[in-house]
Amino acid sequence: MMNKKTTVLVVDDDSSHRVMLLTLLADWGYQVEGAENGALAVTLCQQQAYDLLLMDFRMAGMNGIEALKEIKSYNPSIPILIMTAYSNTETAVQAIKAGAYDYLTKPLDFDELRLTLERVLDHVALSNENKTLRNTLATSLDGEGMVGHSDALRKLMDMLAIVAPSEATILITGESGVGKELVAKAIHANSHRRNGPYIAINCAAINDTLLESELFGHEKGAFTGAEKQRDGRFAAANKGTLFLDEIGDMPLQMQVKLLRVIQEREIQRVGGDRPLKVDVRIVAATNKDLQKEVDAGRFRLDLYYRLNVVSLTLPPLRDRIEDIPLLAMHFLKKFAEKNDKKAKGFTPKAMDRLLKYDWPGNIRELENVVERSVVLMMGEYVSIQEFPPSLSNGENERPAMGTDFSNMTLEEIEHNAIINALEITGGNKSEAARRLGITRKTLHTKIQRQEE
Repeated sequence: MMNKKTTVLVVDDDSSHRVMLLTLLADWGYQVEGAENGALAVTLCQQQAYDLLLMDFRMAGMNGIEALKEIKSYNPSIPILIMTAYSNTETAVQAIKAGAYDYLTKPLDFDELRLTLERVLDHVALSNENKTLRNTLATSLDGEGMVGHSDALRKLMDMLAIVAPSEATILITGESGVGKELVAKAIHANSHRRNGPYIAINCAAINDTLLESELFGHEKGAFTGAEKQRDGRFAAANKGTLFLDEIGDMPLQMQVKLLRVIQEREIQRVGGDRPLKVDVRIVAATNKDLQKEVDAGRFRLDLYYRLNVVSLTLPPLRDRIEDIPLLAMHFLKKFAEKNDKKAKGFTPKAMDRLLKYDWPGNIRELENVVERSVVLMMGEYVSIQEFPPSLSNGENERPAMGTDFSNMTLEEIEHNAIINALEITGGNKSEAARRLGITRKTLHTKIQRQEE
């Protein structure tokens, strides 16, 4: 059954055909309105929102293509189906190029019409859902270090939008400091378990003998010092998400017990003899290559397969060079507010050093460097003098990038990136925007601003 609130505008100067369609669509459960010409359709679309337009190609006065272009100029997201009695390739191409979602040939096949309407509305609903999820993901990631528009970050966000709503076990891999727990929190926040608890444990930070108790809990008197019964992290995460950080450092004996919990969905407290059911989604993370750990006999192959249902690899900061200025400014603002400093930015030489540095500690190291610089800065701009010796002395620099940023402002760096992208793509703005990790509309706005 169709949603009664789904509104379709039927535009056709053939009154009998228009009335027939209005009756048919109303019978299918749509809310319908009609317009006898293209000009009226444009006016109606300016006055209210429609979910879909079904519009004739050839009409007196303003034809369907002209009306479509006018409507799309201020509402580019509305899906429009063009009806035509002239079925030829030229007509189809003209309609699609103008922005039509699809076209239908008169006389209409009603079964095809119904399926097409449902397909279009399903596509729009899915697109809106993905857009909402992307915005939510961006909100949950922004402000915590996952800032930028690099291709690597865009691909990660695309993958997150797909896997977060699922129930799949997820393995996050990446070097130390890339933000693995941040991604785990974003997965939880955008899952169906978002209202449940999010519990994290670092498997490398807890003594081997205590890890089992931390994960599964213990009964009173189970061992020396166990003066009362205690729930573990699995019980605390029931109906929510459990984040197992540094899973690659978990002892083999504990790996066996964790595997059983994942398979059986039940735990047993230390010193207990009664299994307890748990409903937990597991997200694990490691900075190690687990396949190599398996080959070396330090990690169980069966557990590796259980954890690696979906794998997310976070890129190191050296592979996200174009994000460094945005991240640096993000942290600058954060710590300037925290320390009551008036900070406007970085000197060109300071920014050039940030861009050339290899960042072995990744985002965490960048954040620490900026915090230190804000604390030490005397003026309004961070200079090389506020950097730690590893940066100020030019250590761990990458090979030259081909562009000298030392005398460029952030605006000039951005302008240079846009020019390079347009040159590489032969002036194709859509492809240039994709390479820059921004929308075509954003690219157009930036180009206009630079031309002013």
